[in-house]
Amino acid sequence: MAGTSGSPQELRRAELRDFLRTRRARLSPGDVGMPAAGRRRTPGLRREEVAVLAGVGVSWYTWLEQGRDIKVSEDVLDAIARALRLDEAERQHLYLLAGLNPPRSEGGAAVEISPELRRVLDAWAPRPAYVRDRHWNFAAINQAAQIVFGYDERDHNCVVTFFTNERYRARETQWEQAAAGVAGRFRADAARYPDDPEFGRIAADLSETSPEFAEIWARHAVSATTTATKTIDHPDVGEMAFEALALPLEQIPGHTLVLHNPMPDTGTEERLERLMREIRLVQAS
Repeated sequence: MAGTSGSPQELRRAELRDFLRTRRARLSPGDVGMPAAGRRRTPGLRREEVAVLAGVGVSWYTWLEQGRDIKVSEDVLDAIARALRLDEAERQHLYLLAGLNPPRSEGGAAVEISPELRRVLDAWAPRPAYVRDRHWNFAAINQAAQIVFGYDERDHNCVVTFFTNERYRARETQWEQAAAGVAGRFRADAARYPDDPEFGRIAADLSETSPEFAEIWARHAVSATTTATKTIDHPDVGEMAFEALALPLEQIPGHTLVLHNPMPDTGTEERLERLMREIRLVQAS
């Protein structure tokens, strides 16, 4: 990192200068399909070569790398990111150092859940846990969540399940109180991706099948909380109360890990362990 003195803006420009120089130094002309013309005093690409690859003026790129106060655009930064072969984390870092908010990573495409993350879900048992994508589709779910909440192979989306799965609705003792929060959190997530039509499709389809959702959605309810409580009246062991915590997964853009923990002094942990023990006995017989 550059020196620690100076204004925040000066420090950011110094960081930008060092970042661009080090990323340029790690590439050779051969890496980017350019001829290696003449001897080089320092390793890596020259500034003029980066400028050519990015389609910007040599003077402008030199000023950028020098940390001068010049205007930059998203298109130009993306071109520089491509020229320097930046990965997604480096591209976002470039945006921040240039003084722009980085664009959100695309999270709409199907993403394979890693074995490590699946082991986290399994290790959370007997507590319920699942991973949902940015549209609230279930990406992975542990057995405890299926047993406790009554999810099955027909359940593909959290918000749709909440409003249409009669089995889950019968178990959620505070369903009416929780409904506005669920729809509000879904709307807040949709606002993060204004160009993604899938949120609107889900909301429109759900509005046709669930009058409760349609009424809440029309009220434009919004909620940004990352915690919630669920009280479940399970047919086999009775009432269980959980604290739910939603944790964004930075390594999988758009995905969220939702963990459920038994609320203390409710007897939930004991009932949960008994329920899952009985399930294991049935499966082993």
